[in-house]
Amino acid sequence: MPWVLGAVLLLLPWLLQAFGTHWVRVADTCLLYILLALGLNIVVGCAGLLDLGYVAFYAAGAYLFALLASPHLSDQFATVAALFPGGLHTPVWLAIPLGAAAAALLGVLLGMPTLRLRGDYLAIVTLGFGEIVRILINNLGHPINITDGAKGLGQIDSLRVFGLDLGKPLVIGDFEIASVTLHYHLFLALVVLTVIVCHRLQHSRIGRAWLAIREDETAARAMGIHTRNLKLLAFGLGAAFGGVAGVLFAAFQGFVSPEAFTLQESVLIVAMVVFGGLGHIRGVILGAVVLTALPEMLRYVVGPLQAMSDGRLDAGVLRPLLIALAMLGTMLWRPAGLWPAPDETKAEARAE
Repeated sequence: MPWVLGAVLLLLPWLLQAFGTHWVRVADTCLLYILLALGLNIVVGCAGLLDLGYVAFYAAGAYLFALLASPHLSDQFATVAALFPGGLHTPVWLAIPLGAAAAALLGVLLGMPTLRLRGDYLAIVTLGFGEIVRILINNLGHPINITDGAKGLGQIDSLRVFGLDLGKPLVIGDFEIASVTLHYHLFLALVVLTVIVCHRLQHSRIGRAWLAIREDETAARAMGIHTRNLKLLAFGLGAAFGGVAGVLFAAFQGFVSPEAFTLQESVLIVAMVVFGGLGHIRGVILGAVVLTALPEMLRYVVGPLQAMSDGRLDAGVLRPLLIALAMLGTMLWRPAGLWPAPDETKAEARAE
């Protein structure tokens, strides 16, 4: 079964190309959101820390790569131009660890003052943190132009892997592989690596300690679990995955702006984790795929509904309404998520 699934995933972009490259781009976006959802699942699903500002780490990775792989810093600062006459062109093998490290540091900085907060209070503080980062990015266009403010940063280098430019189609004889397909396979490889890391973490002593903190922090502390360090580790590791996704997003889009990192994005990523199955890797992946692909699939539903109403129904209102109804119906039918985590206690009882 795993081999069949792997073959399907590898061949998926070729199958989707029959319907146009747009659907391959949607698949690429699904993989980016899977990375984000898996990272947030460490914080929310494993450690039980409700983080509504997760998009800040996504933004940190994206803007770090945008600054290190675009002519912006060389154009704005003479010192940088003198040191790098040809401009900054940071390779991806260096940008990804840097993005992960920067986001992880930001995650630890967020975690340190919020260690004693729980529930709604933690959610409010992290929500404010995410908005502070977005507003800071928006206002760093003057008096010293670092992020170019609301206009965003463009001319970002495309990803290069072993000399292969993923921003251009790969031509092999008469056969051409689209750029979005090349990105898909790189993103898929990173998602598989992330799944392996998350699976090993969940089944390690650290993962079981996170689970104990999620269920009852006071009892976990009484059993000798160092809750402070483990919470900081959860914030840092979860943020690192967000930073990696941000680097890939900036290179894939070739442009970043504060509008891509709003509160709505954070809420969407949290919804993916909860909607799919809190703390369950497979459920989180399913939730990310459904909530990313559903808006695109509903385009085929909204059109006929508009035609039936003679254009009186606005697509901008109808699509979010249908998505909300689908989510409400699913959560009423499956309150624990589409694919909830198996109850290990019941499984052990049946085994006995």
